[in-house]
Amino acid sequence: QVQLVESGGGLVQAGGSLRLSCAASGSIRSINRMGWYRQVPGNQRELVAFISSGGSTNYVDSAKGRFTISRDNAKNTVYLQMNSLKPEDTAVYYCNADITTNYYATTTYWGQGTQVAVSS
Repeated sequence: QVQLVESGGGLVQAGGSLRLSCAASGSIRSINRMGWYRQVPGNQRELVAFISSGGSTNYVDSAKGRFTISRDNAKNTVYLQMNSLKPEDTAVYYCNADITTNYYATTTYWGQGTQVAVSS
């Protein structure tokens, strides 16, 4: 069984910073792409950023220049550093990862979500 555990969310004033973490655990053989999504009530879940196993990254336009995604393969962990936060960044943030288990089955896993709230 594979589990993704998120941390780092909270309440912050506009212009502040947060660093989200998501650690994968379980019967993991390898992790390919890892990413972060966000969702607000009434909206579709939006891809924020993802990073490949080789370190290539992509960002939604609104996050470019403010957010940085990174990963620590030794810890099976992906991070999202969020700087210059804006009220429109307020959402529940979800991590996900494409993981091959020790039984050679490849599946996309999701974290439980962590709340990010940015006040004006």
